[in-house]
Amino acid sequence: MNPKTASSSPPPPRIVVLGSLNMDLVLRVPHAPAAGETLQGHSIATIPGGKGANQAVSCAREGAQVQMIGCVGDDAHGTALRTALENDGIDTTALRTVAGEPTGTALILVEDGGQNRIVIVPGANAKVRIDEAALQRQVQGAAFLVTQFETPMDQVARAIAVAHAAGCKVLLNPSPVQPIAAPLWPQIDTLVVNEIEAKTLCGQSADTPQEAAQAGQALRARGIARVVVTLGARGAVAVDASGARHHPAPKVQAVDTTAAGDTFLGALAVALGEGQSFDEAVRLGIRAAALCIQQAGAQPSIPLRDAVLRSPMPPDWTPL
Repeated sequence: MNPKTASSSPPPPRIVVLGSLNMDLVLRVPHAPAAGETLQGHSIATIPGGKGANQAVSCAREGAQVQMIGCVGDDAHGTALRTALENDGIDTTALRTVAGEPTGTALILVEDGGQNRIVIVPGANAKVRIDEAALQRQVQGAAFLVTQFETPMDQVARAIAVAHAAGCKVLLNPSPVQPIAAPLWPQIDTLVVNEIEAKTLCGQSADTPQEAAQAGQALRARGIARVVVTLGARGAVAVDASGARHHPAPKVQAVDTTAAGDTFLGALAVALGEGQSFDEAVRLGIRAAALCIQQAGAQPSIPLRDAVLRSPMPPDWTPL
């Protein structure tokens, strides 16, 4: 490699992720059992997960420098989750082990058609507490603070306020969805929501690209620079100051949709951190998510950047 070329390459974006870490107990089943039904499943597996950890892994596999803030229990699952992050090159110095608390756990039922149903027991995730001085140092010069709602809402709000005050952009995935206090809205740079989350937050249906565009505009009017409404197999709608665009997804056979949204978000965050346009970042996120759903499991299914760049391009986006 030409040393001059290598030295001129920009450094990878740095991203700080605050969020949950869960050990996923994944049961593959023919279909979700009805009330009172006993169902014979196909298999069970124990796989690292949690929205925060998944998003951190996605950012790392897309090439970012990532630091994880969160809590695990002092048990085997906590040790395994920490090791899994470190294997992806993620900085875990701000990942706290909470004595006497179990590590967060998610029970995931994956149907033959790829749809999933998830029950989460927070465990140590409920013990996350923000050290404002430490967080200020961590977000200095970072491209984004990425966070979700699987850790205590008051702590997430504090973290968003600290990052915003420090000049670090905030990328929020409000899942599981909860109301967002009015003062927080203008502190969020980029909001990523699915159809249900969009409808809950703005009161408008977001089931079609046209509805998602309207919902995104309503959410953006609260002070957010950019909104993405993800639509599963129908792709995503990007909304910013220049309007709304529908980004279709490529047609693929879904094996397991677990972590698809987290994979999308990580690729989006890294692309934006690299200075790519909003639409190109959404497009990269869709390609990454399309690869993710063709594999089983949460973190094992999150692709590396090279694989994403080799994947088929989705159809062109259209203005709405």
